[in-house]
Amino acid sequence: MALSRKNFIKTSGLGVLALGTASFKSGQTNNTDITYTDHQLHIGLASFTLRKYSLDELIDITTRLNIKDVAFKSFHLPYNASKKELIDIRKKVKASGLNLYGGGVIYMKTPEDVETYFNYAENAGLPMIIGAPEHHLLPQVEEKVKKTNIKLAIHNHGPEDKIFPSPQSVYDQIKGLDDRIGLCIDVGHTFRLGLDPAEELIKYQDKLFDVHIKDIDAAIEEGDKTVLGHGKIDIPAILTALKNMKYTGVVAIEYEKDADHAIYGLSESLGYIRGILKTT
Repeated sequence: MALSRKNFIKTSGLGVLALGTASFKSGQTNNTDITYTDHQLHIGLASFTLRKYSLDELIDITTRLNIKDVAFKSFHLPYNASKKELIDIRKKVKASGLNLYGGGVIYMKTPEDVETYFNYAENAGLPMIIGAPEHHLLPQVEEKVKKTNIKLAIHNHGPEDKIFPSPQSVYDQIKGLDDRIGLCIDVGHTFRLGLDPAEELIKYQDKLFDVHIKDIDAAIEEGDKTVLGHGKIDIPAILTALKNMKYTGVVAIEYEKDADHAIYGLSESLGYIRGILKTT
């Protein structure tokens, strides 16, 4: 019999799955120079994963799964909220023990968008925007970064994206800009371009601010989203690369499949990652 969302959230077994008891595959990498280290990674969450869940449900789920670092999408931090409402959400999140480390993905298509979303980030107390500004807006974005001290991590969106499809497309646009402007590399969209996500992370590590981790069933444009460990992306190689480079940002799980019941896929994905990390 199917569990209701409310009852599933209350199920004590949920946390057990995420503590690394799930089975996982052995990863292989072609780079024999990569070895596991003792460096600890911060496994967090992109709240787009729980877009069909309320803020209260998100807090309950992340507490039970022992996730501390979360980047909020507008489903949980509305763009049209007042300054007071944004402050209240921030206080509620902080009181729950969560670290609201960023917001996004936020798209900026006009100069007005830049002003609007940086004001939104300031009011919400966000230290970083995970964003996708149009190329012609980058000078204005850089000025806002300098003025507000809010970082910008530009997110690549794969073969359909004409602005920032790949990590290189981001890097080439920002390499001469303020040091607070960097990359959010989405390993799934990178994989759909036929690229090796681990190699891309290593290549652009000097500007790497954020990572969205997911799994895809094939290295093609039409590759479909799946639970971490069920697809074709070499997740162990990605974690190895991040550990070796001593990456200090968040590795945010972005499970996009089955939004209405995302807690199941999120739990299994988290257990898979923690299982890998526990054996290294």
